[in-house]
Amino acid sequence: MKPRILSGVQPTGNLHIGNYLGALKNWAKLQYDYESIFCIVDLHAITVYQDPAELRRKIDQTAALFIACGIDPKQSSVVVQSMVPGHAELAWLLTCVTPVGWLERMTQYKDKAAKQESVGTGLLCYPVLMAADILIYQANCVPVGDDQSQHLELTRDIAQRFNAAYGETFVMPETRLPTVGARVMGLDEPEKKMSKSAEGPNHSIGLLDPPSLIKKKIMRATTDSNPAVDFETMGPGVANLITIFQAFSGWDDASVKSHFSGLRYGDLKKNVVEAVVAGLEPIQHKYAEIVADPAYLRGVLRESAERVMPFANATVNLVKSRLGIYTAA
Repeated sequence: MKPRILSGVQPTGNLHIGNYLGALKNWAKLQYDYESIFCIVDLHAITVYQDPAELRRKIDQTAALFIACGIDPKQSSVVVQSMVPGHAELAWLLTCVTPVGWLERMTQYKDKAAKQESVGTGLLCYPVLMAADILIYQANCVPVGDDQSQHLELTRDIAQRFNAAYGETFVMPETRLPTVGARVMGLDEPEKKMSKSAEGPNHSIGLLDPPSLIKKKIMRATTDSNPAVDFETMGPGVANLITIFQAFSGWDDASVKSHFSGLRYGDLKKNVVEAVVAGLEPIQHKYAEIVADPAYLRGVLRESAERVMPFANATVNLVKSRLGIYTAA
């Protein structure tokens, strides 16, 4: 039996090349070695206000992009979190055994709370819902970025606390990454990881950006004071552009160094534009086919939810049994 892998993305902002090169591209490769579940975590999105119509559009867009980027619905489950009620039910059960102090120490909670006058309870309990997402499927491995590693450690802490109090119930998820994709930084701020929530118009390249916009963003990307590529002294902006080129082109290190050494930045950027446009073209073409057939996408999401529901229900019933409360069965 294959080990089970789970990861997810919020349906907010625009999926960009950092999401693709750092996660989605690797998910597409990993899915054949694992029993794979990839979630659109819409319940997480509503910890802050979302326009309902826009949220629904983004859920469908994210699911379609998963498939367009290589997630095979026949091989993997593409699950919308809210379509599986067990996520929310297990989150409540786990909230009842999670000390509030653990949640108040979470870095993302402290950062977001500091920027808001009033904080919703959902923002505080967000990590417990994330733990439920993982534990409900008894996932063996959870490929996440460094920014989510604290949440994954909390998941392990919650599982250990429950297991110690009520008996062995949860599989302990691996915190290591099964593979590491390219770490893509912001085009305008190459010291910071490319983010869906960044507001700068030239910060990221969306997976659905047209070629003209891709060219505009890359040609405006931050470089450094050197006149041409110098692999010994290059700044983070130039290094980021070369990382992007290499990730899309598949060139090895020797070929990249030979080709780009001494190349002026205008020519470097033109090479990057060509590689990105060529890399995104099949994704955008596949995406257009998917959204042209809404019934297909609805069918994929329905079938995926039905496929994972037995796992989810079994875990929720086991937890309720351990706690001494009634199960639905």
